[in-house]
Amino acid sequence: MRNVRTVAANTFREAVRDRVLYNLVFFALLMIGAAILVGQISIGIERDVIISLGLSAISVVGIFIALFLGVALVSKEMDKRTLYALLAKPVKRWEFLLGKFVGLVMTLTVNTAAMAAGLYVALWTVNRGWQASDIYILAAVYLILLKLAIIVALALLFSCFTTPFLAILFTAGMYVAGLLAGDLRTVHGVELDPGTLQWMRGISYLLPNFENFNVMGPVVHGRGVPVALVWQVTLYALLYTAIVLTGAAMVFSRRNLK
Repeated sequence: MRNVRTVAANTFREAVRDRVLYNLVFFALLMIGAAILVGQISIGIERDVIISLGLSAISVVGIFIALFLGVALVSKEMDKRTLYALLAKPVKRWEFLLGKFVGLVMTLTVNTAAMAAGLYVALWTVNRGWQASDIYILAAVYLILLKLAIIVALALLFSCFTTPFLAILFTAGMYVAGLLAGDLRTVHGVELDPGTLQWMRGISYLLPNFENFNVMGPVVHGRGVPVALVWQVTLYALLYTAIVLTGAAMVFSRRNLK
């Protein structure tokens, strides 16, 4: 796994130098700062407003980072011709992909942690202290990070066989469809025949169910996040990510890079 660690470390360093990354993180912290102002004029619900806007900013900025940097992981290396020199060494293609994935997830982890710290600072600034239930924010941030890992894997998969622009569209489409996956399983329509409904339910199980990662409602209102839910979602994210990365490695191994 030394090759994977080397590629991951290089990916992390390159991502940290990316100015776009700093701009997005600054935007998220700015949103959290705006939450303080909004919270101060929201009498009685200051905490709820800050947590809601803060978690939303963390999620949205994380999605942009995972989407655009995830797609660029492969295409940028091909454009700069550095990929050919790298693969000429004893580095397998799946090691290259896995290293890129791990490196970007490390970057997302650091940036998500920084934004989460900003959210806690915002809570302290307004409330002059924290509540015991604020610990559940960490669970929400953790689930957001798992969601972002799946998006990175999808971005890598699509970037292995299509152009960066189409890869962004496909990944964004999968994200939107994943938000609706749960609804597809419970849809009832008198105008749809049973075969179509069955087909829609089947498709829903192939899509990543991103609603599983949304615990903002319980966290905002101070309710706990069940440990069983966290473990189930973690296992789901690991399994889905592994399947997508395996597919990406199979596609990338057959791609003609000449």
